[in-house]
Amino acid sequence: MPGCTFCAIAAGEIPALRFYEDDYAVAFMDRLPMTVGHCLVIPRRHVTDVWELTDDDAAHVMQAARRVASLARERLKPAGVNLLNNNGAAADQTQFHFHIHVIPRYGRDRLLHPWERIFAPAGEIESAYRKLCAPDPEARAAEAPPN
Repeated sequence: MPGCTFCAIAAGEIPALRFYEDDYAVAFMDRLPMTVGHCLVIPRRHVTDVWELTDDDAAHVMQAARRVASLARERLKPAGVNLLNNNGAAADQTQFHFHIHVIPRYGRDRLLHPWERIFAPAGEIESAYRKLCAPDPEARAAEAPPN
């Protein structure tokens, strides 16, 4: 959809710290994170909210969110993770392209209201990004040629 920031990110037209993608979904770091590693999973196809999702869109995006949550658990070592989705302005949706927030939780942190969120300290987002997009050590070992 013209003018949609998330469509432009999915198409690679504007920069974002993308670390997961498949034929149906893209995951990238949130620029106003609630916690270290907070990221978003979006469908490639423009869908405004949950009511516009087809069953196929919902299945693909949820599968991607599960994969991203698993990456976060493995590489960032949070105590838990929240999957969060807002639909409509009254529910604090500010980007009108369906998205799921994957929010690692570390214990005494709290989820912030939208008006409380600020840009992360320099380097914090990039550090989590590098951990999330690092090659899987098991996959690397499987690809290594035998001696």
